[in-house]
Amino acid sequence: MKNSNNIKTTKTNVHSNRFQVGRVLQVIVALVFLIFLGRTLYISISKTVAGENLSARTAALYKRNQVLKATRGTIYDRNGFTIAEDSHVYTIYAILDHSSINYKNKPEYVVNKDKTAEKLATVLPLSKEQILKYLNPKTKAFQVQFGSGGSNLTIEQKQKIEKMKLPGIKFIESPSRLYPNGTFASHIVGLAQPVYNKKTKSTDLVGTMGLEAYYNKYLAGRDGYKESSVDASEYQLPNGTNAYQAAKNGDDIYLTLDSQLQNYLENLLTKVQSKYQPKALTAVVEDLRTGKVLAASQRPTFDAQTKKGLTDSYTDLLTQATYEPGSVFKILSFAAAINSGHYNPNELYKSGSLTLNGSTIHNWNVTGWGSIPLYEAFPRSSNVGLSILEQKMGASTWRSYLNKFGITKKTGITLPGEQAGMIAFKSKLDQAVTSFGQGVNVNVWQMMQAYSILANKGQMVKPQLVEKIVSPTGKVVQNYKVQKVGKKVVSESTVKTVLQGMQDVVNKQYGTGTAYKIAGKSIAVKTGTAQIAGSSGYLTGNNNYIFSVIGVTPANNPHYAVYLTMKQPQKMTDPAETILASIFKPMMNRLILSSSVTKKASASKEEVPNVVGKSVSNAKNDIEKVALSVEVLGSSDVVTQQTPATGQKLSAGSKVFVLTSGKISCADFTNWTVEEVKQYAALAGVSVKVSGSEDGKVKLQSIKAGTTLKNGQEITIKTK
Repeated sequence: MKNSNNIKTTKTNVHSNRFQVGRVLQVIVALVFLIFLGRTLYISISKTVAGENLSARTAALYKRNQVLKATRGTIYDRNGFTIAEDSHVYTIYAILDHSSINYKNKPEYVVNKDKTAEKLATVLPLSKEQILKYLNPKTKAFQVQFGSGGSNLTIEQKQKIEKMKLPGIKFIESPSRLYPNGTFASHIVGLAQPVYNKKTKSTDLVGTMGLEAYYNKYLAGRDGYKESSVDASEYQLPNGTNAYQAAKNGDDIYLTLDSQLQNYLENLLTKVQSKYQPKALTAVVEDLRTGKVLAASQRPTFDAQTKKGLTDSYTDLLTQATYEPGSVFKILSFAAAINSGHYNPNELYKSGSLTLNGSTIHNWNVTGWGSIPLYEAFPRSSNVGLSILEQKMGASTWRSYLNKFGITKKTGITLPGEQAGMIAFKSKLDQAVTSFGQGVNVNVWQMMQAYSILANKGQMVKPQLVEKIVSPTGKVVQNYKVQKVGKKVVSESTVKTVLQGMQDVVNKQYGTGTAYKIAGKSIAVKTGTAQIAGSSGYLTGNNNYIFSVIGVTPANNPHYAVYLTMKQPQKMTDPAETILASIFKPMMNRLILSSSVTKKASASKEEVPNVVGKSVSNAKNDIEKVALSVEVLGSSDVVTQQTPATGQKLSAGSKVFVLTSGKISCADFTNWTVEEVKQYAALAGVSVKVSGSEDGKVKLQSIKAGTTLKNGQEITIKTK
């Protein structure tokens, strides 16, 4: 009985325990349910989890935001030849992680590494073995790139690889800037380089130096955007929220530079740099009447396309560097003395030396020339003679003229980082030495601005680099205007006297510029040799100077100028004037020839029609109607680009290049000019190397006519 009762008691306890456990579980389930219900109600009402709006999150999953990139404006020379234009490059990468599956459950990773490497090796400059090393990294990686061999790919390379349909192979597109002429006014034109934009999470081309930087807001344009709602299969929903703003492409900029003069100048500078190795070399060719800069460059320089030399020559020597100009500054002091009434040409002075404040001023010819008239002081480049004229003027008068000439004031040239320079003007010695260009620091543009009085009857004109700015629709946003600087500095009669002195420099036996004389050409010249300041006084030695020359033409009524400076040639195997003359004389000759040809041809110039968007046959008809010839690049039927640009005027028979899509076959360049080949190359996306004279016609080419050209390929031409 007792056992029976114990069993009953145990069963009762067990039943009671089960009941209690069941009740507890019910309560727990009920609580969990209530918690979930409460959470659901909270989420449904607030639509927020952990501070994040679920509606917005859900919408984001099915919303696509796309940045519509604006095309950066093109930079042209004055005749419409392309100097800088937009391009795109691609970087290839491979996804290795097997978790990368698309919505159709197909792999987005590299499936067959051996096959992938074998096929990529036919396009990339890498072997199959090299590619396999990248595809088999030592440590686990979600994706890999292929080093320099997989970077900067052309659109043609990208398209070839895409046709292979290799799983896991993707591309990153990056904007790029094409500079088809290489070393071509590199510090003037400048650079635009890719910069990552955190806001748009995309890469933009941004001007980092030169005109590319100064006019970045015009060239860059404005990106657009596109917002759309899509379903799980990435198809756009018809009733979804959509927004769109078109990109505004950048404005095109036409420079005052003349490609033919610029290329010729670059060639002359390169020869001098290679032979004499100066530490610095600058050159400017300018239309002094208008202030238009026709050509300008420096050494050291860099190739804007390859960036070769950029590290060692980042400074724009024409704008961002100052120097003591030396005797070319005597044009200013001579003009000031004449204009202020302190110049008596027949007055005699002792040319040997002049002592001021216990210091002695000497001429370059230390012993001088005895007693000579003041009219010989300027052509002989006599420091003593110009110091005497400065003393006659007095410090206040001379300083007022320095202010009128804009010395120590920025010109406002449209380039970044212009330096204003400085002057030492406290003592009588300080004041005297400035008369021959020592103790005063200037930049090149200040000197060009001051020299402009020679062509404008005493009025200064600002040097400028931009001919016009044109919007993508063809509207002229900004046109060239001659900018007068202040009031007339000196009178017309003063200018005539200065020009006569400059003619004596080159024509008189005692003049310092006879090395620059060009038979049969009307030019006026002033030479300069400036000492270079060191840590403890001026440097000594035959080559430790800044040698310079300024020349204008025609001599009596100047229009054009060539200004050269050369600092410390390391291999001074010839006299300084011989070195500079090897640039000055051919450049001045070319300038005179170019200006005379322009005048003769101006009446017969033909205007280039707009053929972009037209068929090739219609484009040919329109161009040939105005007596111009046509060169077609590409295999399609619709013109996408042309050069020279619409509205430019060319001589009858000149070539107009039109571009279509498709493969570009190399033209037969026989008897083409170097400039024509370079314009062709700019549109074709290839580079040109010239063997022989830049003035000659092409007789040989490294790539056979009819051969399909590849982007970035180099063509060597030999001239006769």
